[in-house]
Formats: sequence, structure tokens, C-alpha cells
Amino acid sequence: MKAKWLFVLMLGMILMLTACGGPKADVSVFMMGPNGFPSEAAEKLEVSLKSKVGEIPTVKLNTSPIFSLEKMIVELAAGGNGIFILGEEQFKGLSNQAGFVSLDNIINPKDYPDGVIEIKEEGKAAEKHLYGIPLTGNKWMKEQGFEGKGLFAFIPQNAPKMDEALKVIQIIAQK
Repeated sequence: MKAKWLFVLMLGMILMLTACGGPKADVSVFMMGPNGFPSEAAEKLEVSLKSKVGEIPTVKLNTSPIFSLEKMIVELAAGGNGIFILGEEQFKGLSNQAGFVSLDNIINPKDYPDGVIEIKEEGKAAEKHLYGIPLTGNKWMKEQGFEGKGLFAFIPQNAPKMDEALKVIQIIAQK
């Protein structure tokens, strides 16, 4: 009898959690700085980004209040985020994995030389492309009272809605 009640209770909790989630955003942005990122700051940045993007695509900003390498790896592997905003050390460290989307076609690489990196893929010669947008002094961040120092925005190759993610990163990159 106890097992049945436990099962019903767990099932109810699962249904409650999935029902509270609501519709999933078109572009989920995961943000984690070297010292984490406070939720109050995330809310402010999310409201601002949503106002810049408009109604379509829908955007959700997810942050981590503390830095966790394990969380970052799980978020990257899960493939549910369209854009990542991480510290420079993590951005440059991940470049060895060759898992970024080139932004050369939508953003002028000369505008962001710190985001141009050389990635060597297996069997191919190393190529330089704009893969990340440095957020130091970024307009979007500054408008909300943040420096953005040491942070980079990029799109992983496993982004679920690529066209929408490209549109949002263009807005983030506006000068």
C-alpha cells in the first residue's frame, strides 16, 4: 500500500513540475560567469533582451548563481540552449572542441577581433572565424548597468533553433 502512495505522490510531483514549465522558449540563453551570475541581474537582462528581440523568437535567460564546470558541461551536452554566455577562459578552452557556429556571415569579424579564433578540426587545416562576441563594454550589458567584462556569447553547433539563435546573437552584438 505504501508503495502505491509513494508512486502516486511521485507521479503527481512530476506532472506538477511539467505543467508549471509552460511553453519552451525558441532561444534559451545560458549565462554563467567565472563567479556565477545573480538571478536579479539575470531577470533584468532577460527583460531587456526580450524588449530588443520582440515577440518572435521567444527568449529565456537561464543563469547559474555559482560557477560550476560540471553544470556548464551538462548544459552544453544537453543541447537545449541556443546561446551561451561564459567566461573567457571557458570560451577559449571550449574552442579546442570545435563546437562553435561561425558568425562571419551575420557579424563583421573586424568588429570583434577578440572573438576571432583559430579552430583546427580533424582532417582539416585550421581556420580563423568569428565564433564569439566579447561582451566587455557591450551595449546591451551597459544599458542594464553591467560591464560584461570577460564574458563571451557564442552559439554551440547543437543549438536547437539555429536561425532564431543567430537572430538573437545579432541583437546581443549590436554596438
